[in-house]
This record gives sequence, structure tokens and C-alpha cells, in this order.
Amino acid sequence: MDLYQKIFEVIDMRSFSNLWFWIAVAVIWSSASHWVLGVPYDMVLRARRHRDQAQVDLEDIVRINVNRLLYIVQVSGLWIMGFGCFFLTVLFTLAVFYSHEFAQAVLLLAFPLSLVGVLSIRTAQQIRNEAATGDLLFKRLTRHRLYTQLIGMVSIFVTSMWGMYQNLYIGPFGG
Repeated sequence: MDLYQKIFEVIDMRSFSNLWFWIAVAVIWSSASHWVLGVPYDMVLRARRHRDQAQVDLEDIVRINVNRLLYIVQVSGLWIMGFGCFFLTVLFTLAVFYSHEFAQAVLLLAFPLSLVGVLSIRTAQQIRNEAATGDLLFKRLTRHRLYTQLIGMVSIFVTSMWGMYQNLYIGPFGG
């Protein structure tokens, strides 16, 4: 028995029956819904409640993050989209046609996160085009967070249903 076989025996490498996978799913989606365009959502709530300096700070950090995101899209957006589509296509091919469980797990995380990425770019463009400040900025950031949470809920539901199916189909001992 070699070292790799012992390691894989001790650590369950199946994704959907692995506790670490589900912890990663929870952390990824809670982080995605907390950080709205790179801004912590509690900062949005504080700015809405207290206005004054909290609102100025929020507008500054949103402006910086929006400009940064849109600059990245402008400079290398096509390359990022090309590599992203290639990566998702490879995952889709491995997951669907070859029934590779790890690829299925990564696809069920990566595809919805790519939708959140597109949503972030769209929201950043709206904020810049409208020169959003004050209540309009709060509305845009809150709506973006709501859509991110909806994508996350659907993603978690689909992932958990597929994971339960995989665990029941394959069985508890990988047979």
C-alpha cells in the first residue's frame, strides 16, 4: 500500500459526501452576499442609518471599487471571459459527459458565481452611469445583494439536491 492510497483512504475525496465541501459552499455564499461590489454590507447599513461621514466613506469606497472593476473589464474583460468560458466548458464536459464528481461540485459552485460576477459588472456600470449617490446608491447595492442571495439560494438548493442524489446513488462506501 503506497502513501497516496493511505492518504485517499483517510481523506474522503468524494465531494458531495465531504464535510469540507459543504463548509466551503456555506462560506463562499455567505461571503458573496456580504461583500457587495467589494464593500461589506454592514457599511451600507451604517451609511443608511447615520448618513454624514459614514455615507461619504461608503460613496468613496464604492467609487473606488466600481472604477477598479470597470477598468479590469475594459482592459482584460475579453480575456477573462474567454478563460472563464473555457474553464466552465471543461468543467461542464467533465461533469456531464464523464460523470466526474469533483468537476460536478466545482461546476455547481463556479457557474452561479460567474453569474454573480456578471451581475456585479452590470451593477457597477449602472452606478457609474447614474453617478449614484445617497438613496439611489443604497438601492443599487441592496438590489445587487438581493439578487446575489437569490442566485445563492437556488445554487445551494440545486447543489444539495444533486449531492443527495449522488450520495444515494453511489452509496456511503463509494460502491
